[in-house]
Amino acid sequence: MREVRWTSEEGEGIEHLTFDARDDGFYVESVVVGQRYSKPYGLFYQVRCDLQWRTLRAYLKIAGGGELELLGDGAGNWHDGHGQWLGGIEGCIDIDIAATPFTNTLPIRRLQLAQGERQPISVAYIATPDLQVTRAEQAYSCVELNREYRYEGIFRDFTANLGVDEDGLVIDYPTLFRRLAPLPLPPR
Repeated sequence: MREVRWTSEEGEGIEHLTFDARDDGFYVESVVVGQRYSKPYGLFYQVRCDLQWRTLRAYLKIAGGGELELLGDGAGNWHDGHGQWLGGIEGCIDIDIAATPFTNTLPIRRLQLAQGERQPISVAYIATPDLQVTRAEQAYSCVELNREYRYEGIFRDFTANLGVDEDGLVIDYPTLFRRLAPLPLPPR
């Protein structure tokens, strides 16, 4: 299991994430304390992916507020935690939680792009802190294999080159997030 932290470059905010690669897939738990549009919030989320990095479950909870559960089959079919079909995001395999750079890892790992290759995708975009889910058009390009990827938020005309580590976790997301150095281990 790994732990990483990011700080927000847009304002006050920090995220602490645990990342666990298991025999049946990838498991993430995280806590984000931040602000969006001058509104402070606290967010807890969990994401589970299969071995091909297809999102199977996402659970999000805003401290003192709403919660959201999304259940996917890995082929783009989604239901909420009450079993209701979510046709508006049909065909989306990846999710994008607005509050975190982690969800960029999902398409980076799943798409397995060759250097120079670009792939447009549709994602289930989850706004924070209101947890509204909409379909969003994005694209990813491999600038340098396993080191740098270009993210295009086609739905909002935004582009950024993302530096990533060996697990595809973002190190630097210019103007939005920056990973903090690991905390030193306490002496034994």
